[in-house]
Amino acid sequence: MSPVLSLDHASTFYDGLDHPECVAVHPDGSVWAGGEAGQIYRIDADGKQAEEVANTGGFVLGLAFSPDASWLAVCDLKNQCVWRLDLASRELTEFARKPEDGEPFGIPNFPVFASDGTLYVSDSGAFREVNGRILAFDAEGRGRVWYAGPFNFANGLALAPDERALYVVCSWLPGVERVEILDDGTAGARTEIAVLPETVPDGIAFDMEGSLYISCYAPSRIYRVASSGSTPEVFVDDWEAHTLCNPTNIAFAGPDFDQLLTANLGRWHLTRIDAGVRGAPLACHRPA
Repeated sequence: MSPVLSLDHASTFYDGLDHPECVAVHPDGSVWAGGEAGQIYRIDADGKQAEEVANTGGFVLGLAFSPDASWLAVCDLKNQCVWRLDLASRELTEFARKPEDGEPFGIPNFPVFASDGTLYVSDSGAFREVNGRILAFDAEGRGRVWYAGPFNFANGLALAPDERALYVVCSWLPGVERVEILDDGTAGARTEIAVLPETVPDGIAFDMEGSLYISCYAPSRIYRVASSGSTPEVFVDDWEAHTLCNPTNIAFAGPDFDQLLTANLGRWHLTRIDAGVRGAPLACHRPA
């Protein structure tokens, strides 16, 4: 299967990070990423300068900006919690460690905000055990088990652009599942969207046309599903694993929001892909 884009469309956005697992884009254009020793980095929109703004002392997984973009939710593997980083003060405080109606996090992997402020977080569970779940928290960190699953290692999340469904990467399915969000906010029907044999999918993102992009830790490849039920196609691939190297989380960025950024857990850089299509705005990118 030939990729939609050649690797010529991909380049290094910023080099010099500590094996970044995650990437998130602030409405001001700045790009944020994490490191395996707890670093939280802020990178200028042009990719020329970066600074470490905070450190959790753990291993930073997924990141997400609140709808008003005033704070950053940070998933931490080692500390088994979600942190809150206030962007104005740069104060880091613990946001959540467990739901009120369930067990503490096993692996808090990835957060995503709905426009009403609800924070969905994937709890991967345990390695090689099918016990992943989805938790939901309010702005004060009060949480519940939103969907008990079980998922086969719940990983990256993305809300449908209309926020009527939550898409969940299941790394050892391997593939992506969809859980309907009902009018009362509870979970509805669950369906498989894509199955990708002999891969380890990790991150997902939507474009404005409704296509879903799926980044794979292995092989170093990104798939695209043009619409629900469509056959996944290879969007871009790097068999050498240098420009893309174990890509994990992905996010749209750039002046026209048509650059797809990937974190590369296997190396020290973020990759920029000229996607040729605009990304769907997240809650933090929409007008208040």
